[in-house]
Amino acid sequence: MDTLKKDWFTESCEMWPGGTFSFQIKEVLHREKSQYQDIQVFETLSFGRVLVLDGIIQCTQKDEFSYQEMISFLPLCCHKNPEKVLIVGGGDGGVAREVAKHPKVKEIVQVEIDAKVIEVSKKYLPFMAVGFNSEKLTLHVGDGFEFMKNHSQEFDVIITDSSDPVGPAVSLFQENYFALMKSALRPNGIVCSQAGTFWNDIELVTSTLGHCRNQFPVAAYAYTSVPTYPSGTIGFVIGSLDKDVKFDQPTITFTPEEEKAMNLRFYNSNLHKAAFVLPTFIKYQLS
Repeated sequence: MDTLKKDWFTESCEMWPGGTFSFQIKEVLHREKSQYQDIQVFETLSFGRVLVLDGIIQCTQKDEFSYQEMISFLPLCCHKNPEKVLIVGGGDGGVAREVAKHPKVKEIVQVEIDAKVIEVSKKYLPFMAVGFNSEKLTLHVGDGFEFMKNHSQEFDVIITDSSDPVGPAVSLFQENYFALMKSALRPNGIVCSQAGTFWNDIELVTSTLGHCRNQFPVAAYAYTSVPTYPSGTIGFVIGSLDKDVKFDQPTITFTPEEEKAMNLRFYNSNLHKAAFVLPTFIKYQLS
Protein backbone atom coordinates (compact mmCIF):
# COMPACT_ATOMS: atom_id res chain seq x y z
CA MET A 1 0.00 0.00 0.00
CA ASP A 2 1.02 3.62 -0.26
CA THR A 3 0.03 6.82 1.47
CA LEU A 4 -0.18 10.24 -0.13
CA LYS A 5 -0.23 12.95 2.56
CA LYS A 6 0.11 16.57 1.57
CA ASP A 7 3.21 16.57 -0.64
CA TRP A 8 4.78 13.34 0.65
CA PHE A 9 4.67 9.76 -0.60
CA THR A 10 5.24 6.96 1.91
CA GLU A 11 5.88 3.40 0.80
CA SER A 12 5.01 0.50 3.07
CA CYS A 13 4.76 -3.19 2.27
CA GLU A 14 4.03 -6.45 4.04
CA MET A 15 7.45 -7.70 2.87
CA TRP A 16 9.14 -5.28 5.27
CA PRO A 17 6.68 -4.88 8.17
CA GLY A 18 7.22 -1.94 10.46
CA GLY A 19 9.38 -0.03 8.02
CA THR A 20 8.61 2.71 5.51
CA PHE A 21 10.37 4.97 3.04
CA SER A 22 9.16 8.48 2.20
CA PHE A 23 10.00 11.16 -0.31
CA GLN A 24 8.71 14.65 -0.92
CA ILE A 25 6.69 15.18 -4.08
CA LYS A 26 7.11 18.20 -6.32
CA GLU A 27 4.51 17.01 -8.83
CA VAL A 28 2.37 13.95 -9.52
CA LEU A 29 3.16 13.32 -13.19
CA HIS A 30 0.98 10.28 -13.78
CA ARG A 31 -1.36 7.89 -12.02
CA GLU A 32 -3.46 5.10 -13.54
CA LYS A 33 -4.57 1.53 -13.01
CA SER A 34 -3.46 -0.79 -15.80
CA GLN A 35 -4.79 -4.29 -16.42
CA TYR A 36 -2.11 -5.61 -14.06
CA GLN A 37 -1.10 -2.95 -11.54
CA ASP A 38 -1.37 0.59 -10.24
CA ILE A 39 1.19 2.87 -11.95
CA GLN A 40 2.44 6.15 -10.52
CA VAL A 41 5.18 8.54 -11.60
CA PHE A 42 6.35 11.42 -9.42
CA GLU A 43 8.70 14.34 -9.77
CA THR A 44 10.40 14.48 -6.38
CA LEU A 45 12.43 17.00 -4.44
CA SER A 46 15.47 14.77 -3.80
CA PHE A 47 15.37 11.75 -6.12
CA GLY A 48 14.34 13.08 -9.51
CA ARG A 49 11.59 11.12 -11.21
CA VAL A 50 10.29 8.01 -9.46
CA LEU A 51 8.30 5.05 -10.80
CA VAL A 52 5.98 3.32 -8.33
CA LEU A 53 4.06 0.11 -9.08
CA ASP A 54 1.35 -1.12 -6.70
CA GLY A 55 2.64 1.30 -4.09
CA ILE A 56 6.23 0.01 -4.22
CA ILE A 57 9.15 2.11 -5.49
CA GLN A 58 10.67 0.51 -8.58
CA CYS A 59 13.33 3.02 -9.53
CA THR A 60 14.41 6.59 -8.94
CA GLN A 61 16.35 8.82 -11.29
CA LYS A 62 19.01 9.35 -8.62
CA ASP A 63 20.18 5.75 -8.24
CA GLU A 64 18.49 3.51 -10.83
CA PHE A 65 21.74 2.97 -12.73
CA SER A 66 23.19 0.90 -9.88
CA TYR A 67 20.44 -1.69 -10.21
CA GLN A 68 20.23 -1.62 -14.01
CA GLU A 69 23.97 -1.93 -14.57
CA MET A 70 24.53 -4.69 -12.04
CA ILE A 71 21.62 -6.94 -13.04
CA SER A 72 22.82 -6.61 -16.64
CA PHE A 73 26.60 -6.70 -16.49
CA LEU A 74 27.01 -9.38 -13.81
CA PRO A 75 25.63 -12.13 -16.09
CA LEU A 76 26.86 -10.59 -19.35
CA CYS A 77 30.45 -10.43 -18.11
CA CYS A 78 30.35 -13.99 -16.75
CA HIS A 79 29.46 -15.37 -20.19
CA LYS A 80 32.20 -15.86 -22.76
CA ASN A 81 30.12 -14.66 -25.70
CA PRO A 82 26.67 -13.24 -24.78
CA GLU A 83 25.41 -12.62 -28.30
CA LYS A 84 21.66 -13.12 -27.77
CA VAL A 85 19.94 -11.89 -24.61
CA LEU A 86 16.37 -12.22 -23.35
CA ILE A 87 14.98 -9.67 -20.89
CA VAL A 88 11.81 -10.65 -19.03
CA GLY A 89 10.09 -7.62 -17.51
CA GLY A 90 12.06 -4.40 -17.44
CA GLY A 91 9.20 -2.28 -18.74
CA ASP A 92 10.98 0.97 -17.84
CA GLY A 93 13.69 0.24 -20.43
CA GLY A 94 16.64 0.53 -18.05
CA VAL A 95 17.95 -3.02 -18.43
CA ALA A 96 17.63 -2.84 -22.21
CA ARG A 97 19.64 0.39 -22.09
CA GLU A 98 22.47 -1.36 -20.25
CA VAL A 99 22.44 -4.67 -22.16
CA ALA A 100 22.65 -2.77 -25.46
CA LYS A 101 25.94 -1.19 -24.30
CA HIS A 102 27.75 -4.52 -24.11
CA PRO A 103 29.99 -4.88 -27.18
CA LYS A 104 29.42 -8.63 -27.61
CA VAL A 105 25.62 -8.44 -27.51
CA LYS A 106 24.18 -8.61 -31.02
CA GLU A 107 20.48 -9.25 -30.36
CA ILE A 108 18.14 -8.41 -27.48
CA VAL A 109 14.62 -9.77 -27.09
CA GLN A 110 12.44 -8.26 -24.37
CA VAL A 111 9.08 -9.52 -23.10
CA GLU A 112 7.09 -7.18 -20.81
CA ILE A 113 3.57 -8.08 -19.75
CA ASP A 114 2.27 -4.55 -19.08
CA ALA A 115 2.15 -2.29 -22.13
CA LYS A 116 1.13 0.64 -19.95
CA VAL A 117 4.44 0.55 -18.04
CA ILE A 118 6.29 0.81 -21.35
CA GLU A 119 4.06 3.66 -22.51
CA VAL A 120 4.36 5.61 -19.26
CA SER A 121 8.13 5.10 -19.11
CA LYS A 122 8.62 6.37 -22.64
CA LYS A 123 6.71 9.53 -21.74
CA TYR A 124 8.01 10.27 -18.26
CA LEU A 125 11.24 8.27 -17.81
CA PRO A 126 13.17 8.85 -21.04
CA PHE A 127 16.54 8.44 -19.30
CA MET A 128 15.66 4.74 -18.93
CA ALA A 129 13.24 4.26 -21.81
CA VAL A 130 16.03 5.21 -24.21
CA GLY A 131 16.80 1.49 -24.03
CA PHE A 132 13.82 0.81 -26.25
CA ASN A 133 15.49 2.76 -29.06
CA SER A 134 18.33 0.29 -29.53
CA GLU A 135 18.56 -1.30 -32.96
CA LYS A 136 19.54 -4.54 -31.21
CA LEU A 137 16.15 -4.75 -29.45
CA THR A 138 12.96 -6.58 -30.40
CA LEU A 139 10.16 -5.81 -27.92
CA HIS A 140 7.18 -8.09 -27.25
CA VAL A 141 4.23 -7.28 -25.03
CA GLY A 142 3.15 -10.51 -23.37
CA ASP A 143 3.78 -13.18 -20.78
CA GLY A 144 7.41 -14.23 -20.35
CA PHE A 145 6.33 -17.74 -19.34
CA GLU A 146 4.41 -18.28 -22.56
CA PHE A 147 7.16 -16.73 -24.66
CA MET A 148 9.87 -19.04 -23.34
CA LYS A 149 7.70 -22.13 -23.85
CA ASN A 150 8.00 -21.43 -27.58
CA HIS A 151 11.70 -20.50 -27.61
CA SER A 152 13.89 -23.36 -26.43
CA GLN A 153 17.70 -23.33 -26.48
CA GLU A 154 17.76 -19.86 -28.03
CA PHE A 155 19.45 -17.42 -25.63
CA ASP A 156 22.91 -17.01 -24.15
CA VAL A 157 21.73 -14.90 -21.21
CA ILE A 158 18.27 -14.41 -19.68
CA ILE A 159 17.75 -11.46 -17.32
CA THR A 160 14.58 -11.23 -15.25
CA ASP A 161 13.94 -7.65 -14.14
CA SER A 162 10.83 -8.13 -12.06
CA SER A 163 9.07 -6.25 -9.32
CA ASP A 164 8.80 -7.88 -5.88
CA PRO A 165 6.86 -11.17 -5.57
CA VAL A 166 3.44 -9.61 -5.27
CA GLY A 167 0.89 -9.25 -8.06
CA PRO A 168 1.97 -10.24 -11.59
CA ALA A 169 5.59 -11.00 -10.57
CA VAL A 170 4.84 -13.83 -8.11
CA SER A 171 5.36 -16.58 -10.69
CA LEU A 172 8.87 -15.32 -11.51
CA PHE A 173 10.17 -16.45 -8.10
CA GLN A 174 9.09 -20.10 -8.37
CA GLU A 175 11.15 -23.11 -9.40
CA ASN A 176 9.18 -23.88 -12.54
CA TYR A 177 10.22 -20.47 -13.83
CA PHE A 178 13.90 -21.31 -13.38
CA ALA A 179 13.29 -24.64 -15.13
CA LEU A 180 11.67 -22.79 -18.02
CA MET A 181 14.58 -20.36 -18.29
CA LYS A 182 16.96 -23.31 -18.33
CA SER A 183 15.12 -24.81 -21.30
CA ALA A 184 15.35 -21.51 -23.20
CA LEU A 185 19.14 -21.27 -22.84
CA ARG A 186 21.82 -22.31 -25.27
CA PRO A 187 24.68 -24.49 -23.92
CA ASN A 188 26.66 -22.68 -21.19
CA GLY A 189 23.86 -20.12 -20.84
CA ILE A 190 23.42 -17.89 -17.80
CA VAL A 191 20.37 -16.51 -15.99
CA CYS A 192 20.13 -13.59 -13.59
CA SER A 193 17.02 -12.61 -11.62
CA GLN A 194 16.08 -9.98 -9.07
CA ALA A 195 15.99 -11.86 -5.77
CA GLY A 196 15.27 -9.43 -2.96
CA THR A 197 17.43 -8.27 -0.06
CA PHE A 198 18.82 -10.38 2.76
CA TRP A 199 18.17 -7.60 5.27
CA ASN A 200 14.39 -7.68 4.85
CA ASP A 201 13.53 -11.08 3.43
CA ILE A 202 16.18 -13.74 3.88
CA GLU A 203 13.50 -16.41 3.35
CA LEU A 204 12.85 -15.09 -0.17
CA VAL A 205 16.57 -14.94 -0.94
CA THR A 206 17.09 -18.47 0.37
CA SER A 207 14.15 -19.97 -1.51
CA THR A 208 14.95 -18.19 -4.79
CA LEU A 209 18.59 -19.26 -4.67
CA GLY A 210 17.42 -22.78 -3.84
CA HIS A 211 15.21 -22.86 -6.92
CA CYS A 212 18.15 -21.71 -9.04
CA ARG A 213 20.50 -24.31 -7.52
CA ASN A 214 17.99 -27.07 -8.22
CA GLN A 215 18.07 -26.24 -11.94
CA PHE A 216 21.66 -25.10 -12.56
CA PRO A 217 24.97 -26.80 -11.75
CA VAL A 218 26.38 -23.48 -10.49
CA ALA A 219 24.42 -20.74 -8.73
CA ALA A 220 25.18 -17.79 -6.47
CA TYR A 221 23.74 -14.67 -4.86
CA ALA A 222 25.16 -11.18 -5.41
CA TYR A 223 24.00 -7.77 -4.26
CA THR A 224 24.36 -4.08 -4.90
CA SER A 225 23.65 -0.76 -3.22
CA VAL A 226 20.45 1.10 -4.10
CA PRO A 227 19.81 3.76 -1.40
CA THR A 228 16.13 4.28 -2.18
CA TYR A 229 15.24 0.61 -1.72
CA PRO A 230 14.04 -0.22 1.82
CA SER A 231 17.27 -1.77 3.11
CA GLY A 232 19.56 0.20 0.80
CA THR A 233 20.46 -2.99 -1.05
CA ILE A 234 18.99 -5.38 -3.61
CA GLY A 235 20.21 -8.81 -4.65
CA PHE A 236 20.28 -11.15 -7.62
CA VAL A 237 20.49 -14.90 -8.09
CA ILE A 238 22.64 -15.99 -10.99
CA GLY A 239 22.87 -19.49 -12.42
CA SER A 240 24.92 -21.04 -15.19
CA LEU A 241 24.82 -24.20 -17.29
CA ASP A 242 28.61 -23.98 -17.50
CA LYS A 243 29.76 -25.89 -14.40
CA ASP A 244 33.23 -24.35 -14.66
CA VAL A 245 32.11 -20.71 -14.48
CA LYS A 246 33.38 -18.63 -11.56
CA PHE A 247 30.89 -15.81 -11.06
CA ASP A 248 33.27 -13.64 -9.04
CA GLN A 249 35.89 -13.75 -11.82
CA PRO A 250 34.40 -11.93 -14.84
CA THR A 251 35.27 -13.48 -18.18
CA ILE A 252 34.94 -10.11 -19.88
CA THR A 253 36.58 -7.02 -18.37
CA PHE A 254 36.74 -3.40 -19.49
CA THR A 255 39.39 -0.72 -19.23
CA PRO A 256 38.50 2.57 -17.51
CA GLU A 257 38.35 4.15 -20.96
CA GLU A 258 35.88 1.50 -22.15
CA GLU A 259 33.76 1.96 -19.03
CA LYS A 260 33.62 5.69 -19.67
CA ALA A 261 32.77 5.19 -23.34
CA MET A 262 29.86 2.91 -22.36
CA ASN A 263 28.68 5.47 -19.77
CA LEU A 264 28.98 2.96 -16.95
CA ARG A 265 28.43 4.91 -13.74
CA PHE A 266 28.43 2.05 -11.23
CA TYR A 267 29.63 -1.29 -12.61
CA ASN A 268 33.32 -2.12 -12.94
CA SER A 269 35.34 -5.34 -12.76
CA ASN A 270 36.38 -4.87 -9.14
CA LEU A 271 32.81 -4.15 -8.07
CA HIS A 272 31.73 -7.27 -9.99
CA LYS A 273 34.02 -9.39 -7.81
CA ALA A 274 32.92 -7.62 -4.63
CA ALA A 275 29.21 -8.18 -5.37
CA PHE A 276 29.63 -11.88 -4.56
CA VAL A 277 31.43 -11.27 -1.24
CA LEU A 278 28.68 -11.82 1.33
CA PRO A 279 28.47 -10.83 5.01
CA THR A 280 29.45 -13.75 7.22
CA PHE A 281 25.96 -14.50 8.55
CA ILE A 282 24.52 -14.52 5.01
CA LYS A 283 27.35 -16.66 3.66
CA TYR A 284 26.50 -19.38 6.17
CA GLN A 285 22.76 -18.94 5.71
CA LEU A 286 23.05 -19.50 1.97
CA SER A 287 25.73 -22.20 2.00
